[in-house]
Amino acid sequence: MNIGIRLHDTIGTNLEEHLRSAHEQGFSCAHIALSKTIPGFSMMDAPALMTDELAAQVRSLLDKYGIQCAVLGCYLNLATTDEEELAKTVACYKAHLRFAKAIGATVVGTETGAPNAGYKTCPECFTEESLQLFINRLRPVVEYAEEIGAVIAIEPVCRHIVSTPARARKVLDAIDSPSLQIILDTVNLLNMENHTRMDELVAESIDLFGDRIRILHMKDYRPVEGAADVASMACGTGVMDYTRLIAFAKANPGIPMTLEDTVPTNAVAARDHLENVGKQ
Repeated sequence: MNIGIRLHDTIGTNLEEHLRSAHEQGFSCAHIALSKTIPGFSMMDAPALMTDELAAQVRSLLDKYGIQCAVLGCYLNLATTDEEELAKTVACYKAHLRFAKAIGATVVGTETGAPNAGYKTCPECFTEESLQLFINRLRPVVEYAEEIGAVIAIEPVCRHIVSTPARARKVLDAIDSPSLQIILDTVNLLNMENHTRMDELVAESIDLFGDRIRILHMKDYRPVEGAADVASMACGTGVMDYTRLIAFAKANPGIPMTLEDTVPTNAVAARDHLENVGKQ
């Protein structure tokens, strides 16, 4: 299995140190957030900072350590109500798409935001109006990805606009493009109201858009009494049943599976847990 890690969850103070750590721990791919792995990198300055020279340096380092960039992260709010912020956000997405193509990243990854300037969960997140707003904002970004031969992948999250597998399917139907794909993070779909339906949500996701899942984000969870959300944690330290997800990964050889919510001391154990499930 092609198991990787978020680079900023590894030991390091710069991109090369993080890549070296991931390589030494035996990971084959990575989720890269440039603002968390390159000192001084600011997301809002990305269009100016993401030069051809930087792309060549990043690609060289990826090759040096034998790491595939599975996800280049650009987790900004396309549904913001601040028009000035929106313009900067769209420019940032386009810069990330160009950079992803230059470094050979599989996708630019993002979540789906909230209809306010603070990126905060609110009742309006779950309306059809907000879903249509997000679709309208995402469409030109996908069209740009098509133009340059890149891919953007959205990640459904229970507290954001695309909060369910069914809403994700609506986005895919509205923007019918191979340049739009899905990152499936099962734990991000869970809360204290639906966590007992975890396996059902995985099955529903695979049924509705299994052919569009390009990346799996892998972590674990535990229910928290009295809380609205489950607690997320490293694979193998909670109650997650990975059987269906691992079966999907094995049916799609090479699909990147990037660990989340690990620390350097438990990352290898988290990977071993998934590999052991895969052997069963």
